[in-house]
Amino acid sequence: MLQYTITMRQERIETQLNMLPALPGVYLFKDIQDTVIYVGKAVNLTNRVRSYFNPPSSDADQATSFKLQRMVPLIHDIDFIITDTEQKALILENTLIKKYNPKYNVRLKDGKTYPYLKIDVQNDWPTVRVTRSYIEDGSRYFGPFASASLLRKTIKTIKRIFPFRSCHKTLLTGKPSVPCLQYHMHRCLGPCSGNVTVEEYADVIKQVILFLEGKQEIVLRELKGKMKAASQNLHYEKAALYRDQIEAVENIIEGQKNAAVVKGEQDVIAFAQNNDIAYFEIFFIRNNKITGRDFIVLDGVKDEDEGKVMTAFIKLYYSSSPAIPPNILLQYPIDEPDIITKWLSKLRESYVTISVPHRGAKKQLMDMVVENARQGFELYQLKKSMSLETMDTLTNLRELLSLKDMPTRIEGYDISTIQGTYSVGSMVVFRNGVPTPQEYRRFKIKTVQGLDDFSMLQEVVRRRFEKYLTHDKKWNTPPELILIDGGKGQLHAVREVLEDLNINAIPVIGLAKEREEVFVPGNSKPLSIPQTSKALHLLERVRDEAHRFAIGYHRSLRHRGTTLSKLDEVPGIGPKRKKALLKALGSVSNIREASIDDLAKVEGMNEKLARTIKESL
Repeated sequence: MLQYTITMRQERIETQLNMLPALPGVYLFKDIQDTVIYVGKAVNLTNRVRSYFNPPSSDADQATSFKLQRMVPLIHDIDFIITDTEQKALILENTLIKKYNPKYNVRLKDGKTYPYLKIDVQNDWPTVRVTRSYIEDGSRYFGPFASASLLRKTIKTIKRIFPFRSCHKTLLTGKPSVPCLQYHMHRCLGPCSGNVTVEEYADVIKQVILFLEGKQEIVLRELKGKMKAASQNLHYEKAALYRDQIEAVENIIEGQKNAAVVKGEQDVIAFAQNNDIAYFEIFFIRNNKITGRDFIVLDGVKDEDEGKVMTAFIKLYYSSSPAIPPNILLQYPIDEPDIITKWLSKLRESYVTISVPHRGAKKQLMDMVVENARQGFELYQLKKSMSLETMDTLTNLRELLSLKDMPTRIEGYDISTIQGTYSVGSMVVFRNGVPTPQEYRRFKIKTVQGLDDFSMLQEVVRRRFEKYLTHDKKWNTPPELILIDGGKGQLHAVREVLEDLNINAIPVIGLAKEREEVFVPGNSKPLSIPQTSKALHLLERVRDEAHRFAIGYHRSLRHRGTTLSKLDEVPGIGPKRKKALLKALGSVSNIREASIDDLAKVEGMNEKLARTIKESL
């Protein structure tokens, strides 16, 4: 059984997982090229992100695990943005998916965004509708909402409370028509029939707006006043309708709450500082929502107070910024605010305000950015230290092996066989010290009979680099280093193939298991490398991964071959009937579990043969 070896990537991921806060927010998975491959939201970032790296807990999770099996091995970095609520995380998630178009996200093809509720108050007879576009047309918008289903539920509820029209009918003054069923159910005042004035209908729309603004107390007070007046005037039917509205408002469900909207256009800036480095987070608020963020790192800030650091950043950042918003929210007050405000206003060609929020919604927003700056700085420092460690390891490896180029891409090869049967080869790839499983390749040995590891390695390497020479796009990236699982014999065999293909520029080494000895061409003795060397540990990880990948493929072929051979041992079952059985039932396991009647129904089978199969299997 293979000894499990923790790879550098796994160490990196585990350390980043430990940095995640138990807060709502959005997380971004990035590959080794720093490309965002997935964006998700979470109520609890640490629990949600960790779940990706755990095995599926049940068969119900299996469908999801297929996607994860492809995506998770590609994750090289984890980034995140903290938000106040899950709804804000959902809306931010949508914005980031549109921005990065990640490979493993479900994407809206038509570019739709989250829905709003629109009331066209410019119309004499306004409607309340769902829209996915926010246009400055004088209408009232509420949202964006977390989902269309939640918004429709909200409309259904307010429709039950307030009798506004929901039809698409064009209403013409002085031309009444027969009202629809909604009117007779007291769910519409019937403006089409001429039974209500524009002012009366506008009063209903006013109550809808107040309700959606969260001013239910005002709505209740007005409805109670109308109910009392209707009762005093002996309009009992109308009073009953107001009573029902009051009851519905008082029992309003939690699901009606719409997502909070960040108002205006502004940049929100905060930073975290440690010794000589300051890490700035800038959140961009545009069109009443968070549209993106950025981070900037400044050095040389040691012994400077917060105000001076913030002032220096504002000068550096906005002197080259293509867009300056009308409002800038800062974590700390800056020096010489009047001068800097005038400077920014001149750059923008309109007035700019700079403020430090101390209370209310803006302070809550600032607190969120401050927390993101703190968490982001910790993650930045972690990534930087790990990158330096990886670079040191690769540099050390380059020096030990006297390589011309930095070994940023290492390919490892191994063979797995039992007495020459089910023989397979493997190729694994490490980029910048990290395995990239999407580039792994496996080979079924085709030309070698019997137990001959040297010839099998030669076949695998030849097939790989013949494809490279044909410029096959799946094979056209050459490594800076080839690692063979073995000693001098395996190394010599592979060198023969590369020389035959006229590939002499790619260095090859062998790593023998017993003493972890590294062999290079032209030297009969292994290199002297300390057992504690990180460069040697990297080579061991490549070798062990190639071994693991080869054994996995070998076992799957052996299991499949052993299982299928059991059918060959059943009297009366030849290749034709075996093919028919597998086509009908899918696998030997299903054949074993099938009833005699089911087996007998297969083409070419009968009850006697079915009984023979059941007895044999």
